Amino acid sequence: MRINGTLVNYYFHCKRQCYLHGNRINLEDNSEIVKTGKALHEERSVKTENSEIALENIRLDRLTKEYVTEIKKSDADEEACKWQLYYYLYILKKKGIIRKGKLEFVEKNKKHSRIEIYELNEEIELELKNIIEQIQLLLNSDNLPDTINKSHCKKCAYYEYCYI
Repeated sequence: MRINGTLVNYYFHCKRQCYLHGNRINLEDNSEIVKTGKALHEERSVKTENSEIALENIRLDRLTKEYVTEIKKSDADEEACKWQLYYYLYILKKKGIIRKGKLEFVEKNKKHSRIEIYELNEEIELELKNIIEQIQLLLNSDNLPDTINKSHCKKCAYYEYCYI
């Protein structure tokens, strides 16, 4: 499977989730949390131009002259979101499109939102190339990663697969 932003996000969030999703075991269609995230994206994209752009194996929430914007409903796993955005910036750069990255966190109650700006540099690119290699190794492995037993597991679309 080709690497995409979702897999990069899942790699940081949970290696097991990354492995399962990357090997086409998709349990997200029945997840209320995933449905909420998709609804948020649809609501935000109606209000703005340049939304939900598909380019090969990536889907950008928004692309402007200055930014690639990734919209998230929560900042619960900001590290995973950040690397997903770096991956998008890297893919665009390989196509000659240079942008800054913008993470937009929109909390459920909409009273709290936050924006973080990121830029790709050589050091991050080198680390990202290593991460991509690690994801490829993980996906090609015959060994399913162990469960991580974190509090956020209960909200995961793969919870029943992993724990029941």
